[in-house]
Amino acid sequence: MSTKTDEKGLVIVHTGKGKGKSSAAFGMIFRCIAHQLPCAVVQFIKGGMDTGERNLVTAHFGDICQFHTMGEGFTWETQDRERDIAAATAAWEKAKELIRDERYHMVLLDEINIALRYGYIPLDEVIAFLETEKPEMTHVVLTGRNAADELIEIADLVTEMALVKHPFRSGIKAQIGVEF
Repeated sequence: MSTKTDEKGLVIVHTGKGKGKSSAAFGMIFRCIAHQLPCAVVQFIKGGMDTGERNLVTAHFGDICQFHTMGEGFTWETQDRERDIAAATAAWEKAKELIRDERYHMVLLDEINIALRYGYIPLDEVIAFLETEKPEMTHVVLTGRNAADELIEIADLVTEMALVKHPFRSGIKAQIGVEF
């Protein structure tokens, strides 16, 4: 441990088919809040649905954590690709603005991997931005299934959530406090 002395802002990826990608990322956001470290969240896909994380942050911690829900819902709920691209592009522009602002200790890009997978925003642009414009000490967390290999390659920390068992497969719907 004594040889580990370097510090830097990390690029962190949470991916995989298992549950918990966003929840783990929000755990880091809540750690930042607990330490009074300014942070921000940009949600790329989630939109129409009320979530406990958004409610808690906006009601009690809006002074230390900016929260931007930019999506209009999951892709299977929308039928207009151009509108999805426009929403993802607006979210990416907001994300870049927040990441460039060195006041933020951490910026969470929730479900950006979905937007990247569907080609709503260009992967090469996101990677180039993270490699050349992210401030040295800013942590950026990117969540969502199917993270691109190129994104995994440039990341400092990658966690893949594995699906072992899920209640949805037994006919149980998403439930408050567990899923949202």
